[in-house]
Amino acid sequence: MAPRKIIIDTDPGQDDAFAILFALGSPAEIEVVGITTVGGNVPLPLTSKNALKVVELAGRPDVPVYAGCPGPMVKTLMTAEYVHGKTGLDGADLPEPVTPLQSEHGVNYLVRAIMDAPEGELTVCTLGPMTNLAMAMTMEPRIIPRLREVVLMGGGFFEGGNATPAAEFNIFVDPHAAHKVFDSGVPLTMAGIDCTYTAMMTLEWLDRLRATGSRAAIEAANLADFYRQYGSHKFGTPGRPIHDACVTGYLLAPKIYEKRQCAVTVEIVSPETIGMTVVDWWHVTGRRKNCNVLRRIEPAPFFELMLQRISALP
Repeated sequence: MAPRKIIIDTDPGQDDAFAILFALGSPAEIEVVGITTVGGNVPLPLTSKNALKVVELAGRPDVPVYAGCPGPMVKTLMTAEYVHGKTGLDGADLPEPVTPLQSEHGVNYLVRAIMDAPEGELTVCTLGPMTNLAMAMTMEPRIIPRLREVVLMGGGFFEGGNATPAAEFNIFVDPHAAHKVFDSGVPLTMAGIDCTYTAMMTLEWLDRLRATGSRAAIEAANLADFYRQYGSHKFGTPGRPIHDACVTGYLLAPKIYEKRQCAVTVEIVSPETIGMTVVDWWHVTGRRKNCNVLRRIEPAPFFELMLQRISALP
C-alpha cells in the first residue's frame, strides 16, 4: 500500500519532536507532505524554528515547514515554558536551522494542499492548539469533506485536565478552534490524556534508545531527559507520558489502542470549565458520535515500534 499522506500541525515541544521523528522514520507507512506551526508550547517564532530543527535532525530538510497562527482565535496565548523550557526543545544540542521557512502562511497552505489533493487523501495531525485547522475550515469550508481524517492530541475525560482541573493544555489554549473542528463533521480521532498517560517513557527505554547510536535517537533521548523533569508531583515514578507521539503511533498501529466512537463537545462558555472535552463515553446523551476516542495504549509494542523507527533515522 502507498504511504498515508499527512500534514503535521504542531507547536514543538519535546513530545512534538518525538511525534515528528516517529513519523519521518516510518516512510513506508507515512508520507509527511508538510508541517505547519502554531503558537502553543512556546511562541510561534520558536515553534517554527523548532520544527525546522527537527526535520533537519531527521535528515529530511525537504519537508516544507509553514508558519501559521501566532495565537488563538479568541483568547490570549498561554505558553508552557514551565514544561518545555525557554526554547521549547531544551535538553538537546540542535544547531540553528539552515532550511528556510516557506513564505506561504500555514493556513493558506492547509487550504491549498487539501483542495489540490484528491478527496480523502490527506490526514491532518494536530499536536498543539487547533487554531490553524479551524482558521482553514473557516476560510474555506470545502476542505472539510475532502479530508480523510483529523487525528489530534488533546482533550481528556476520566483523567480531567492538565492545564486546569477540567481542560487539557492543547484544547485549553484555543478552545474555540477545537470547538470549530469538533463541530465540523470531519472524521476525528482524539488521543487525549487518558490515552497518553498510558504511554509512559521509562528510564530503561530511554537508555535503549540512546544506545542505538543514531544521532536522532540520542538527541531525542536528551530531549526526554529535560522533559522528564516536569510532572514528578503527578506521576510518582521516573516515567513520563510522551503525549504527541501517540498520534503517530495510532497511524501506524491502531490495533494497540482501546478506542470507542463517542459524542464529544468542547466547552467554550463556562470560565470554570472552558476547554473541557465532554466525552459521552457511555452514550447517554443520544448525540451524534463525532469522534473516535482513544482510551488506552499497549505500551510495549508502541515503544518498541517508536524505538525502531527513530533509531532508523541518521
